[in-house]
Amino acid sequence: MRTAILSALLAVLPVWGALSQSAKPATPPGETDPAKMAAPATSAGARPPGAAPVNDKTYVIGAEDVLNILVWGNAPLSGTVTVRPDGVITLGLINDVKAAGRTPEQLTTEIATRLKDGGFMQSPRVTVAVQQVNSKKACIVGEVLKPGCFNLVVPTTVLEALVNAGGFKDFANQKNIVIQRGDWRFIFNYKRVIAGKNREQNIPLEPGDLIIVK
Repeated sequence: MRTAILSALLAVLPVWGALSQSAKPATPPGETDPAKMAAPATSAGARPPGAAPVNDKTYVIGAEDVLNILVWGNAPLSGTVTVRPDGVITLGLINDVKAAGRTPEQLTTEIATRLKDGGFMQSPRVTVAVQQVNSKKACIVGEVLKPGCFNLVVPTTVLEALVNAGGFKDFANQKNIVIQRGDWRFIFNYKRVIAGKNREQNIPLEPGDLIIVK
């Protein structure tokens, strides 16, 4: 009899142990989930959503550019600002800061240095990102479907600009398109370029360039 009871208990114990283990909470109350502890924290150098696709080390800020400035732990100093025509932005505590002519990385260092040297923050963490490029423009006029000016957010060639302008009107002279760059004028032959000839004519545009389609 005792042998039968002992055998029954030994058969039940593994099942009971499994049920007890599954009934335990995945994480004890009041303790942090290790997986969450391992999740990476947001970095001070992270680019905010919607930032323009420019290189923070090489892009040179200009007038009318829209900047996203984030001072970590200080919401009043953070936000979106537009570079004034004089190339300056105004921030709380440190007032006017020259932005034009600097890269986002250089401006980040300048703001952080002034916050620290002014005694406002001991170890300021600052992120500056270009939200919208407005200072680098080229224009296209004449016999195209969508004339006007556009921002050079990314490198753009003459051919790409013509495509973005919607193509030509019926009587456009596609063989004698003029690119005006200051006092320099350059002829672009659309017919030859798309035929794979004179590809050197398809130059990258620079701020201030004017494409004239007669």
